[in-house]
Amino acid sequence: MPDDQRTSLGALAARTGLSVKKIRFYADKGIVPATCHSPAGYRLYDVAALARLELVRTLRALDVDLATIRRVLAEETSLAEVAAAHAAALDTHIRVLRLRRAVLAAVARRESTPREMDLMHRLVNLSDAERRHFIHDFIDDAFGGVDANPAMVELLRSSMPELPDDATLEQVEAWMELVELVQDNDFRAAVRRMAEYQAAQRAGGDTTGLHHELTETVRGDVGRALAAGIAPDSREAGGVVAALTARYAETFGKADDNQLKRWILERLEVANDPRVTRYWQLAATINGWAPLPDLQPVFSWFGQALRAHHDSRT
Repeated sequence: MPDDQRTSLGALAARTGLSVKKIRFYADKGIVPATCHSPAGYRLYDVAALARLELVRTLRALDVDLATIRRVLAEETSLAEVAAAHAAALDTHIRVLRLRRAVLAAVARRESTPREMDLMHRLVNLSDAERRHFIHDFIDDAFGGVDANPAMVELLRSSMPELPDDATLEQVEAWMELVELVQDNDFRAAVRRMAEYQAAQRAGGDTTGLHHELTETVRGDVGRALAAGIAPDSREAGGVVAALTARYAETFGKADDNQLKRWILERLEVANDPRVTRYWQLAATINGWAPLPDLQPVFSWFGQALRAHHDSRT
């Protein structure tokens, strides 16, 4: 290229908006070396050097490191590959920023204590696998070494709460509450007692699973009784109890008698812990599921009705 088409360092700085010091730095690192030098020893740059410098400036603005820029300029890697890698990195950064924003909004709304703030900060910086560890540790502690209902354990593991990258304020708050819940030793002990009860029932021959249809029957029959304002100790409630105990007897292959009622009451007392309901409600919020109904009023009414219509003489 003719000398009159070559640009001095100062003119190049003016054209690119980069400082003379920065251009010298790139030249010294061999990233954009001078095309040649003037008789007086000043650095001169041609159009190709100008284009390289513009590319360097663009890539640096995108936080591409100098080693990668050097490989691009040396054609050791393609610009498309670099762009794809950095687009993926930006996606990750954006997800983290969204989560941090949600956490800060939760802190502001909850007027969180320093302890809660610290816990939120740590949770944000955990990987998905590390977050899942909280739940797996809870399940292992509650069900480990116990021959509990395997369908229940599988349901817990397959319904793992997964905090999304673009979590809402409600999801962050639900995740915070869930983590505190599964680390509560009293809750763990209560779930452990449920697991041990299930193991004892399985040893006695109950291997029939989770009984979804039976639960729905109780929910429907008792729900209608609650809606109608039927008192648990009323004559009308006796009819509801009779229908439900008959269904229990059919499901479990037991006689429909007072012994069955006592057995159902025992099951209800072990299982009807409001914290278990709360666990599933929080998991639903975190995972974006439809809101789960609170069945505690249903089973509380059923338990009261069973006691009221249980003949203690037999």
